[in-house]
Amino acid sequence: MFKGNIRQYGMIIALLFIMLLFEVLTGGLLLKPINITNLILQNSYILVLAIGMVLVIITGHIDLSVGSIAAFVGAVSAIFMVQWQMNPIVAVILSIVIGGLIGAWQGFWVAYVRIPAFIVTLAGMLLFRGLTMIVLEGQSISPFPNGFQKISSGFIPDFSNMATNIVAVLAGIALSILYIITELRNRAAQRRYNFDTGSQALFFTKMVLVVAVINAFTIVLASYAGIPTILVLLFLLIIIYSFVMNKTVMGRHVYAIGGNEKAAGLSGVKTKKVTFWVFVNMGVLAAVSGLIFAARLNAATPRAGTNFELDAIAACFIGGASASGGIGTVFGAIIGGLVMGVLNNGMSLVGLGIDWQQGIKGLVLLLAVAFDIYNKNKGTSSV
Repeated sequence: MFKGNIRQYGMIIALLFIMLLFEVLTGGLLLKPINITNLILQNSYILVLAIGMVLVIITGHIDLSVGSIAAFVGAVSAIFMVQWQMNPIVAVILSIVIGGLIGAWQGFWVAYVRIPAFIVTLAGMLLFRGLTMIVLEGQSISPFPNGFQKISSGFIPDFSNMATNIVAVLAGIALSILYIITELRNRAAQRRYNFDTGSQALFFTKMVLVVAVINAFTIVLASYAGIPTILVLLFLLIIIYSFVMNKTVMGRHVYAIGGNEKAAGLSGVKTKKVTFWVFVNMGVLAAVSGLIFAARLNAATPRAGTNFELDAIAACFIGGASASGGIGTVFGAIIGGLVMGVLNNGMSLVGLGIDWQQGIKGLVLLLAVAFDIYNKNKGTSSV
């Protein structure tokens, strides 16, 4: 049981270790409320991409174009809102639709023409990077309307005038109650079907630790400016996509295709259709990521989205997704993204140059994938 839990929560333990390490090395700067808030704002667009990317990786594919799509959608949104003075809500909806259409374009070639996703999305990366430069004519476009900027820089309003944000504190309490009820119901359901539920002591220890982390996190946010608007969006995306992947037929089909596409097809899964919609979804989330980044930067630039795809892919693999497909979770991708984000932030606070940062991140990615291969080979040999 101990080994099983270490494997399941290995990256969470690694994330906590990295945070404690940089908290010591930075003299307490890492976990200051303002830096925690900055961590959320700085990594939000990568986390959104990671949610979509993990679905693509689970099906056994890869998407190299998401950074360029994010840049292109950000450029188009700037044309809509800054040059054409379009209503921000209408512009956002149109931008997301464009992202979905781009995903459909790439999904068609991958699912129905059977061109490898690596080739299709590599072509997409070059195509949409070029279109971004054409649309922007090599210039940055700014500023965006204030309402649009609040997507990345806004906070949930507080109803009190106290120094501590009450909304954030109440949100922590509400999330704790919701988590406890969900865990108790899941454990009761497992017992009802005679599944192995593990020891009661371990179960309650885990609940206490998770509740403590939730409330500590919201109290830290409450001591600065409260809950960022983008955090609410991220939370909703995590809940929705976790539910889809774990509780719906569509989610089961995605895992089935990644595990064995031919067997899934023989079992009645419409493999082409599912693959197509996975890429449409990736296009939509790439568009959302591009809008978030443009709102945070308050400008659309030709260089936006550079290396976004690499960070998103790294987040998925660090979070436990398998390079061969069929394995991965939305929550794991988020943890992987946070590991990358904390590494970036911590190394910057320590004063490491970009050369060292890139090297260390590459080493972490390699070790994470090696750990996954090691566990898989160990499990196979034990059988």
